[in-house]
Amino acid sequence: MTRTKVGISIQGTSIYLDDRTVVLSEAIAKKWKVPSNQTITMRFGSAKQDVKIVTASTSNSLRVNPALASKIGLHHGAQLNLHYRQNASTLSIGPLIGVMISRVYASSNDRPFGAITAFCKEMTDACDLFGAIVCFFPPDEMRANAQTLSAYSYSNGSWSKKTFPIPNVIYNRLTSRKYENMANVQQFMKDAKARHATDIFNEKYLNKTEVFEALRKDNTLHGYLPESYLFKNYQMLKSMAARHPVLFLKPITGSLGKGIIRIRKEAGDGFTCHFTNLAGVRKQSFSSLTAVFQALSGKLKTQRYQLQQGLDLITSDGNPVDFRALVQRGAQGQWAITSIVGRIAGTQHFVSNLARGGSLTTVPGALAKSSFSSATRVSVSGRLRKASLDIAKGIETQIPNHFGELGIDLAVDKMGKVWLLEVNSKPSKDDNTPLNNERKIRPSVKQIVQYARFLAKF
Repeated sequence: MTRTKVGISIQGTSIYLDDRTVVLSEAIAKKWKVPSNQTITMRFGSAKQDVKIVTASTSNSLRVNPALASKIGLHHGAQLNLHYRQNASTLSIGPLIGVMISRVYASSNDRPFGAITAFCKEMTDACDLFGAIVCFFPPDEMRANAQTLSAYSYSNGSWSKKTFPIPNVIYNRLTSRKYENMANVQQFMKDAKARHATDIFNEKYLNKTEVFEALRKDNTLHGYLPESYLFKNYQMLKSMAARHPVLFLKPITGSLGKGIIRIRKEAGDGFTCHFTNLAGVRKQSFSSLTAVFQALSGKLKTQRYQLQQGLDLITSDGNPVDFRALVQRGAQGQWAITSIVGRIAGTQHFVSNLARGGSLTTVPGALAKSSFSSATRVSVSGRLRKASLDIAKGIETQIPNHFGELGIDLAVDKMGKVWLLEVNSKPSKDDNTPLNNERKIRPSVKQIVQYARFLAKF
């Protein structure tokens, strides 16, 4: 696709520059065959404005009146893509990307969005690079039938709140199901899609049961799926315990390794349970499976669990290892692997989340301490990549929602077989930090902006 990037210049000094006249570089007007001195439509996000184009011998710029800029959320110095459609007499600039965030701390100038402020600044820098504007807004700014949006953006060295049109593309970074399920949020998303043809990606949380039931419909993915069911009753526990020496119970909406229970069969009729909590792991022994179920029955009343076959995972210095693949769509809309990192569980833990004392390593680093030969390590590394893409495509095919990135947690057993642990539609923006701390725009952030630009057809 041919792209032209223009710098937005806001000036109201010229005698002829009212809010219906814009000044475009002659070279760009000529390239796109934009007619001068006649009325055309200018689009930015959902905003449409009838304007008259005047050309000037400036280089790669679009000059607009301050009143028009303020009305549609443009700022001086913004770098945007531009194209002109002759058949519709429409000059489009953009894209405008909206990011749904959980909360704003208005009193904090340095960290208005809390822990994700640095990510939001990184998104802004990536948009400058690729020719886009990004704005950020919490649930209380989302309304039914909205024509405009009050949102935060970064320009001229600080964050400020402005009025924007409804964005071309919205990226859902709400980190709570509670916020995502609010009536006004759901209605806002529905209206944005229906009224303004806005593309919304990562539009919902996934839960563990939904993922495994969806992927089970695809025969080509069965090899990645440990035996796994929504936990319902004692009979199910008994049946699974007869087939597998170790079982896991995972809250279906859980994250960060919270609330996971490991059930291990011991000699005789005994079982040992390990419960994760904030302080670490609590161990409890039971004389029978019936006693285990009785101990769990209270939890089942307040939380739904996925019951999953335990796997004999590779370890590093005795600690279990798993892998997080970040799979994203990019500039052509295709799934690609942005990164895969190894995660080593902390001492005394059996889950690898960083929040539970786990540590990051490279894939070769994670496999180096396994008993695999060097040829097997190369083979396993390739299998991890293939599984990541297969599973992302399976989610796309089997779940009727739009996702632009997925965090896919995989495990490798001692035979070298790759297994799916879970899929996360809100992968942490800290978890996948490269294993160096240079302050550059991460590839994962560039992918998000390039995918948004692809969706918006810029």
